[in-house]
Amino acid sequence: MSLTAALTAYHLNRRERICTFVHVGKHLTSIQERIEPTQGSREVPSKIGVLGGVVYNRNAELLTYILGVWCRPCSTTPFYNKGERTIMRFMQNLQPRYPLLIVLLVLLAACSPIDSIGGNPTPTATPKPKPTHDPTRTTLEVCPAPLDSNPNCYTPRAFRQAYDVEALTEQGFTGKGQTVIDIVSYGSPTLQQDMDVFDKQFGLPPITIQVVSPLGTVPYDPNKKDMTGWAGETELDVQIIHAIAPDAHIVVMTSPVDETEGTIGLPEFLKLEQYAVAHHLGQIFSQSYVASEATLAGSAGQKLVKTFADFYKQITTQQGFTIVSGSGDNGATDWANIAATKLSPRPTVNFPADVPWVTAVGGTTLRNTPPTYDESAWSGSGGGMSTFFAEPAFQKSMPSSVQSELAGHRGLPDIAGDANPETAMVNYIFGHWTQIGGTSASTPFWAGIVAIANQVAGHSLGFINPALYKLGASPNAQKDFRDIINGSNNVDNGNIHVKGFQAVQGWDAVTGWGSPRASQFISDLIAAMK
Repeated sequence: MSLTAALTAYHLNRRERICTFVHVGKHLTSIQERIEPTQGSREVPSKIGVLGGVVYNRNAELLTYILGVWCRPCSTTPFYNKGERTIMRFMQNLQPRYPLLIVLLVLLAACSPIDSIGGNPTPTATPKPKPTHDPTRTTLEVCPAPLDSNPNCYTPRAFRQAYDVEALTEQGFTGKGQTVIDIVSYGSPTLQQDMDVFDKQFGLPPITIQVVSPLGTVPYDPNKKDMTGWAGETELDVQIIHAIAPDAHIVVMTSPVDETEGTIGLPEFLKLEQYAVAHHLGQIFSQSYVASEATLAGSAGQKLVKTFADFYKQITTQQGFTIVSGSGDNGATDWANIAATKLSPRPTVNFPADVPWVTAVGGTTLRNTPPTYDESAWSGSGGGMSTFFAEPAFQKSMPSSVQSELAGHRGLPDIAGDANPETAMVNYIFGHWTQIGGTSASTPFWAGIVAIANQVAGHSLGFINPALYKLGASPNAQKDFRDIINGSNNVDNGNIHVKGFQAVQGWDAVTGWGSPRASQFISDLIAAMK
């Protein structure tokens, strides 16, 4: 799935108001398919461009719809950054398709989102509370401006605390001696320098990222949306891995080909992964790319999927590899065509998360509700039943209510983590602080968890799926997982209505078994694999 970025400065008035976004996320549908009819106090324009539109609501507020986001412009600061393009010029170069990664970035000026970003729109505005500044809080606990007003913006330490990773960090379990391999197209020209800023801000140990490009490289062109999108994806991945497992080594493997829908770019990714195995680069693959099963249904797609699956079976069961892959960001469906301009009207899941030898990672919304955290399903979380793969043995132990849903097919995701961009860990990308969401964020999070688990175990755990389901079915499951019981991945985007799945007690096709309570989870995971 191609990862493209639209770095957009929307000049409502050259001297007055702007909204600035970066949207790095694959293949959102056209706006006509995403926006709702008029609801509440919001007016919706009858005609709107592929990327955005402007309208006044009944309260005479000027609202803009940019890249899937309703925004209430709120900055009166003029914006004259020569490094950015105005939306009018940028729209000429964009196609109505975006990558797996879904991003809200507020650059240089603040914006109030009207709807949640990614997943399905909500009908009314929900003002964000602004916490009172506490001077006793350090930069390890507070997101940099302008994100410091968001109570659900997490620093690396706060994010580790939310998932009980910090207790392991304090014991010295930081992924030391482990290597995570991140598979991407192109990479990022600012990867190391942005990581250095990120580390310095939050007191993380410095890291030198190893970039390996056995298939060659192509010159980076900031005018190409596929390259800017992959650059953002790459930086997101490595910063989250490093935040969770600060002493793990990270290898970024880059392909010179843009992976999109169908088979495009997948043969190159397979070559990268084969190279990594042959050259012993690491034991954990983090994959934030996806391709809809609907675009791989042809003979060429099926042949390639089988080749991947056979390879994954070999390396996970025989060579100690763990593979984590995002389940997608379009809820219970995904793209119906190679151009990624039309969502399937039927439930659809994504490759490679559908492969039984892969651990599929779904998405949640993590809210800071002191003294604890509240976690619900993120509506964009990909999930459902594969049409390619039969139900694996490790899922056959689930109760009859789940078996009736699976109907003999591989169900996904297996587990989940925070994927809502409004409740995300902070990142430093393209020289700006931002929050990024999508299962492109929850996947490297889990890669970091596996790195710590490997360190604690003293060896690579390899294929963890059977153990995950063993823990989920145990009487002590609540000690290992934060079970997500609220929310769904129903799709209701304009003309596309797909009935998805509800988050329920136990496993579900939105968040799997839920998110980890890392300290207990890792201990029990290791025991379950013996």
